Amino acid sequence: MNDNGAVIRKAIEWQGAPMALATVISTWGSAPRPRGSHMLVHQDGRLEGSISGGCVETDVLQRAAEVIAGRPAHMHRYGVADGDAWEVGLPCGGEIAVLVQPISETGFPPHLFDLVSKANEAGRAVTLSTDLATGQTREGEAEGAFLNRYDPPRRLLIVGAVQIAQSLVPLAQAIGVTPIVIDPRGRFLTAERFPNAELDDRWPDEAIAAHHPGESTAVVTLSHDIKIDDPALIAALNAPTGYIAALGSRRSHAARLDRLTAEGFDADALARIDGPAGLDIGAIGPAEIALSITAGMIAGFNAGK
Repeated sequence: MNDNGAVIRKAIEWQGAPMALATVISTWGSAPRPRGSHMLVHQDGRLEGSISGGCVETDVLQRAAEVIAGRPAHMHRYGVADGDAWEVGLPCGGEIAVLVQPISETGFPPHLFDLVSKANEAGRAVTLSTDLATGQTREGEAEGAFLNRYDPPRRLLIVGAVQIAQSLVPLAQAIGVTPIVIDPRGRFLTAERFPNAELDDRWPDEAIAAHHPGESTAVVTLSHDIKIDDPALIAALNAPTGYIAALGSRRSHAARLDRLTAEGFDADALARIDGPAGLDIGAIGPAEIALSITAGMIAGFNAGK
């Protein structure tokens, strides 16, 4: 998954200024950044994002300045085979192709940043197509074009403000997933216990529906309270939630599946629930359990790509 959110936000902030956009079009070997990664360059030299983790940025900045000055969109390949590999290549051994476009109607139209931002805020993904011959980008999928998919930022809806959740919040934040802790029990859901997370004190079914979970959203139930966990799972199953998990033993999970079957969910729907939650790493204690859930969530997200 590409993390282009910061680039999108900065492009909207700088809207109206001359800018160029560099994009990783293809990769070979141990390339440091994935296909579709962006770097945005302002006319005054400011930049946002990365296309190689620092290996070729200096050369791309020069190419971006040329594009801002009027040079058409163009593509360049970087790799260890280049004679100047140690200066503007990839000494790690990989290769990348980078397209540099002007932010304009003849390159990357500025309104597409707003389009992606609004769609992502609504939980929807957007695919843009770029004609590599002309360097023009348009909304939608076009045959033979370079396609770049912009997924909404990953979120984790944690149901149950328990001790495991206190460890799960910073783990999610460390990997770029936004945690939201949901619990109608005021004694558990406090800013003192969760100082750096968004808190939601609505009943889980209402809260989850309001957050519109999609492919980039995970829902994990931790409360061990049927009245809290089951409505949350029902709401998650009724949406295109990317990853669903429920804490508990195998016996309690079997009982949970029986209750959800009685609610009308079939075997295919129930198979979406990772239960007991997380990867089996022999976890002991809240922190290790939170780690296993984090690993399970990433595996679940990536399995859907």
